[in-house]
Amino acid sequence: MSKFDFRIAATDGSARTGAIHTARGEIRTPAFMPVGTAGTVKGMKPADVRALGADIILGNTYHLMLRPGAERLAKLGGLHGWMGWDRPILTDSGGYQVMSLGALTTKSEEGVAFKSHLDGSRHMLSPERSMEIQTAIGADIVMAFDECTPFPATHEVAKASMERSMRWARRSRGALMNDAALFGIQQGSMFEDLRIASTTALIDVGFDGYAVGGLAVGEGQAEMFRVLDFAVPMLPTDKPRYLMGVGKPDDIVGAVERGIDMFDCVLPTRSGRNGQAFTWDGPINIRNARFAEDQAPLDPGSPVAGWSKSYLHHLVRSGEMLGAMLMTEHNLWFYQQVMDGLRTAIASESLRAWTAQFRAHYNGSAICGLDHE
Repeated sequence: MSKFDFRIAATDGSARTGAIHTARGEIRTPAFMPVGTAGTVKGMKPADVRALGADIILGNTYHLMLRPGAERLAKLGGLHGWMGWDRPILTDSGGYQVMSLGALTTKSEEGVAFKSHLDGSRHMLSPERSMEIQTAIGADIVMAFDECTPFPATHEVAKASMERSMRWARRSRGALMNDAALFGIQQGSMFEDLRIASTTALIDVGFDGYAVGGLAVGEGQAEMFRVLDFAVPMLPTDKPRYLMGVGKPDDIVGAVERGIDMFDCVLPTRSGRNGQAFTWDGPINIRNARFAEDQAPLDPGSPVAGWSKSYLHHLVRSGEMLGAMLMTEHNLWFYQQVMDGLRTAIASESLRAWTAQFRAHYNGSAICGLDHE
């Protein structure tokens, strides 16, 4: 078996379950990747993230290139050993963060020149430099460098942005010098013809997996699902499909039904730090006064079931560090429970019944997008 291999074990409609095999271990799909922006899943020890069911985490090229620096990470042997995570790591290309966080100075065919949001220092990120940084990090799965298309965008603007991303994708493929798996990113905003052109260009280059980019940027769930309805079937069936920056649990369920295999989002960790817990009945705000004397746990199966909602309410309202830690742990557990439920339902061809039961209880109101931690 090669170092990177994807096998589909079962399907139910458009949904698939299987596994990605890497040199650092198996990734069960559909998979949710906790976000470890700066070399840490905030508030969690790596062993605890693994114990909750995560097979892979995500690292961020933009943040790690600024601090501690790509060359320093390479000198120290890469991110895995440095942070104590021996499972697969996927790194994003840095393109989104450069254009959303850094003070953009110049965008050209060569790449993006920007000022750091940390100290104003000047940097250049190009397809070649992104591949160099992700190699230094030691990522198992590397993302092609792409342009973050603004939303909303006219067809003309989206077309120019997509075509630049496709040229950068080809350069990314040529610049990757190690044996990491490389994923291309489909772009094209909300336009089907542009998604077709993008997919054709990516397949022509050839990638180990294919991501759907340019969604979860404010378009809303209905519009996201509309785009996925035509965007996902274009992608090769024998490669992993990754929906970047998604999302809410009900977003994930709907995307799995449409054939997506991989997800990431800061929502479970960021929301946990801000007092929001995800439950099978939807998200709740633990700060709410109604939980002040509630002695029940968030969920009897949760790893934090030994603490009541009342105690969590107290911790979060008091600004105690333990409150953010426990809420984060619960949310990451819940997300992995959703993924496990989806995998089991697909394998037993009972996905329709599982999703119907999920939707009958879940009432989601949280917001997620391609934000950073």
